[in-house]
Amino acid sequence: MTTLKNSVQLIGHLGADPKTFEFDNGKMKATFTMATSNYYKDAKGERVQDTQWHNIVAWGGTAKIAADYLNKGKEIALQGKLTTRSYEDKDGNKRYITEVIANEILMLDKKN
Repeated sequence: MTTLKNSVQLIGHLGADPKTFEFDNGKMKATFTMATSNYYKDAKGERVQDTQWHNIVAWGGTAKIAADYLNKGKEIALQGKLTTRSYEDKDGNKRYITEVIANEILMLDKKN
């Protein structure tokens, strides 16, 4: 059961092309947003789409895959862990951001 602690699995579409960064030590980081959607019927019986946006971070080989193969609109499945970090904005206010650190990415779109 320890592998179930802080495990996230998502299927959705990229909101933008990944942004990549290569550090002086050669380590690569890729960041992108991903949308997941659920559908339900409201009190009037009308179908409603609920879309959630997720901030995704990939490191190393996973970042290289994201940089080489992913682009806006592509459907993917990913597995990772949820993290929250804080930072100070330009006005000195403490802000928090929640991200998914991707360990594995699977491309679901059919090849052209």
